[in-house]
Amino acid sequence: MNELHRLHVTLLGWPRFAKRLLMLVLDASVLPCLMAVAFVLRSEDGLIRLGHDLWLLVATPIITVATLSALNYYRAVIRYMGAEQVWATLVGMMVSCVALAGLAYMVPAEHTPRSVFIIYGLLGLLYLGGSRFMARRYLQWVIGGYGSRRPVAIYGAGSAGAQAAASLQSGHEFWPVAFVDDNSAMHGSSIQGIKVLGRHGLKKLVAKKQVDTVLLSMPSISRHRRLEVIHFLEQLHVKVKSIPGLSDIIHDRARIEEVRDVAIEDLLGRDSVPSNAALLHKSVTDKNILVSGAGGSIGSELCRQLIALQPASLTLFEQSEYSLYEIERELGPICDQMDIPLHVILGSVLNKSLVQSALVKYRIDTVYHAAAYKHVPIVEANPLAGIENNVLGTLAMAEAAESAEVERFILISTDKAVRPTNVMGASKRLAEMVLQSIAARDSKTVFTMVRFGNVLGSSGSVVPVFREQIRQGGPVTVTHPDVIRYFMTIPEAAQLVIQAGSMASGGEVFVLDMGEPVRIFDLACTMIHLMGLSVKNDSHQDGDIEIQFSGLRPGEKLYEELLIGEDSVGTAHAGIMQAHEEFLPWQELSRVIDQLEQLVVNQDGEGVRSVLSQFVTGYSPAPLVEFLSKKDFQNRGLIGGEGKQIH
Repeated sequence: MNELHRLHVTLLGWPRFAKRLLMLVLDASVLPCLMAVAFVLRSEDGLIRLGHDLWLLVATPIITVATLSALNYYRAVIRYMGAEQVWATLVGMMVSCVALAGLAYMVPAEHTPRSVFIIYGLLGLLYLGGSRFMARRYLQWVIGGYGSRRPVAIYGAGSAGAQAAASLQSGHEFWPVAFVDDNSAMHGSSIQGIKVLGRHGLKKLVAKKQVDTVLLSMPSISRHRRLEVIHFLEQLHVKVKSIPGLSDIIHDRARIEEVRDVAIEDLLGRDSVPSNAALLHKSVTDKNILVSGAGGSIGSELCRQLIALQPASLTLFEQSEYSLYEIERELGPICDQMDIPLHVILGSVLNKSLVQSALVKYRIDTVYHAAAYKHVPIVEANPLAGIENNVLGTLAMAEAAESAEVERFILISTDKAVRPTNVMGASKRLAEMVLQSIAARDSKTVFTMVRFGNVLGSSGSVVPVFREQIRQGGPVTVTHPDVIRYFMTIPEAAQLVIQAGSMASGGEVFVLDMGEPVRIFDLACTMIHLMGLSVKNDSHQDGDIEIQFSGLRPGEKLYEELLIGEDSVGTAHAGIMQAHEEFLPWQELSRVIDQLEQLVVNQDGEGVRSVLSQFVTGYSPAPLVEFLSKKDFQNRGLIGGEGKQIH
């Protein structure tokens, strides 16, 4: 193998001209031999007949090589030869055979049977096609590291799977040994020399340890169908990875040979609701937009989607200098290309004069208020900062927007605002009430809020934490075996926020359809399985990764809700509901705000919690959950196996 590798390095180091010359010389040497073989196959005295027309041994390589060269046959890179080179070989041999036969007729060559040229043509096709195919396989298998490449199965035998297989064969990490497809009509067929199997065939390959990794290549199927396939693969204890779709490759979000971990959104099993184009454009297109918290997870995605809707201008408001720098660096070139003015403002939403100055200066029409402190344990330990930023900051933004006569003001809220057990959730519910109360006093500005659960990929999300813990060999830490959460992708959440804001007439609380909640313990188990590992527990001591329970953190609860009451109605969008939530009149709420402002000045955290308990419906600070050992959880029947199916 070392000698082959050195030969490979030497050959690849040659100039392109030298490689083409080598192929040309080899063909020019072999083609006369093929003509001689054609004579021998045609008749017993073939060599004697050839002796009378030796000029054919000179004419054959000249005419054939010249014809192939005219068809750019020698310009092809062997490792990437495709249908074009097959067609060039076929046409080249046909033309050269006709030319040689015509030349033999004109000379004339009385001892040369005309059928010799047909035999020569067939031999030439066999040689040219076979030699290139063998050279291609040689480069891909032996020199490309076939012995060290990981054998994989590609789930999905469509065009995307075929393209992925061709790319992987030319790579250095994976070698496709089988396609897997649920279409029984394709079973037993072959694509690029790779056999197509069903699920039973894949099970056999895994059982024989011929495959330990499956690559998903099904970009067009629904998320629900994809989830069903993932659950099947999870049972096989193989590594499951994903190959990017064509749209990701076209838009430079991925390379065709790139292999990724399965995206966590594939585990949700819920298809995105189609967007309403009219709602997307209504409050954005040709409008001056300001996004607070523009450098955060939701804020930055909002900015990306807003730019695509052609606003008149976009203003980024952010208190983190680094976050503002990052998002401005990303969006600046795009805005320049689309001729959209981009403004950046570094400061806090508590600075009412700064906010109002920006709203007036840039003639803002729509505000998306995403700035907030959102990490539950941190805000729980710093309640004054949470109240100041989330409540007083929202009030400052809202009053500045009202004073500047902004058309629309959309607050990004959270499901933790519903019957909150923590200061963060209570502060967000109070922020909602601020907007509800202002809207009720007949403001010219349309105030509304959009409430949703966890977004995948946001800062603090459990998914990247779990993935890193698994890669480090564990343990994976879960707060509680029964904790569940709603999840949504960041792009989908941002898109729905834009549409919900356009439907508002004033004071509405919109709730996004989050689908079914996910049990975090099940999510951890599934992620472990999809990385080809098993869960280690008392019933499976030789497992790979242990799951440890740390207990709920201060302010956390087992499950989140999206509605305070039971009263909600549908809207013009299937993915958005409208909740009817009670709130305090402005006169009463303003007194609560005054109390909170004084408590912040006095640095009275307990006083803040007391006020929240009085005026935020359902707020009940959660006591610290008693820490239970793994054995305690098992004794209570909470754990024991490797987790249930996510649903």
